Amino acid sequence: MEQPESADGPPVEALRAVFDVHEVRSDGRRRIYYGESLVPEQMLVREIWPSFRGAGYDVQAQVGDLGQTDVVIVEPASQGVEGIPWKNIALFALTVLSTLFVGAYAWYYIPLSDIVANPLVLLRAWPFTAAVLGVLSVHELGHYAVGRYHGVNVSLPYLIPFIFPFGTLGAIIRMRGQMPDRKTLFDIGVAGPLAGLAATVVVTVIGLSLEPMTVPSRVLAGSGDVIVFNNPPLLDAIATVLGRPTEYADPRTVVHPVVIGGWVGMFFTVLNLLPVGQLDGGHMVRAMLGERQESLAAAVPLVLFGIAGYLHYVRGLGLNQSVGLWFFWGLMSTFIAYNGPAKPIDETPLGPARMAVGLFTFALGAACFLLVPVQVIPG
Repeated sequence: MEQPESADGPPVEALRAVFDVHEVRSDGRRRIYYGESLVPEQMLVREIWPSFRGAGYDVQAQVGDLGQTDVVIVEPASQGVEGIPWKNIALFALTVLSTLFVGAYAWYYIPLSDIVANPLVLLRAWPFTAAVLGVLSVHELGHYAVGRYHGVNVSLPYLIPFIFPFGTLGAIIRMRGQMPDRKTLFDIGVAGPLAGLAATVVVTVIGLSLEPMTVPSRVLAGSGDVIVFNNPPLLDAIATVLGRPTEYADPRTVVHPVVIGGWVGMFFTVLNLLPVGQLDGGHMVRAMLGERQESLAAAVPLVLFGIAGYLHYVRGLGLNQSVGLWFFWGLMSTFIAYNGPAKPIDETPLGPARMAVGLFTFALGAACFLLVPVQVIPG
């Protein structure tokens, strides 16, 4: 049975013009309209979204096959962070601890016995933690700030704790509700890489300006495998401008661990700019090319598998010399591409200025790319 609408509720008259309402139900803050759409699904959302959004509501539509009941779901639009974001805070704290531990043990060469005896020695790795979490957080906060500017419901960043080699798997945000148009989708997508790369350059400059580290003799005498992080072109370019080395003839001398924060920012930028699914590159290319993005996304796994095959069969590298890395991301991009990027309501193409910014951002991403970013060399 249809329920009466309050005067200050959703603008139901805008809905009735394109949707034959049979029943209205309430589910917490949501209001669900059952009935029959008088227009195709995409047109339905495009017609009613401006009125509902202007009244402070997000709206979604589910149009079924012929003879099935169609549904419109309406709920108040988020006005920002509600309450204390305990999950974000807990993940942030855990990631601080994980990066402090990995930084202290792997990059500051503090023995595990010393860490167990006095956990406060972990604080010696705070520059590494600040560098890694700084570039990742600035990246995600770029998305968040632009999303809030455009009135899109986006969450605060969720940092992901992990183990070696960096103590984290990165950070993500969640976008809810409808994407208004391609301009908004592009702005949110491009804000993260540009903000993250700016932070990456700053961190890299600081790291290269710091005094190098001395590797303890016990580490050099060890027989374990050695992980080598090769320099992307952007890192080499920054070092050249500063006139600072990134490696030393003396094996006991290595760059300061803060430089690794810059490396992490560059590597994660490359992965985020893959033009598939919900990755930044997927959103950007969807905004730049429209639905043609799907054809490009379908080719990404093939390219990544091709890189893995080239490194293995042509250059003779093994799984632990970035072959496994690119094969893994070939599989990941296959799954990521399945969901696709956000679909904007308004498909008006981008102007030349945003297209230029998009191409510039992908060019910066290319400057961070390396065929063999990581190698594991037997000790």
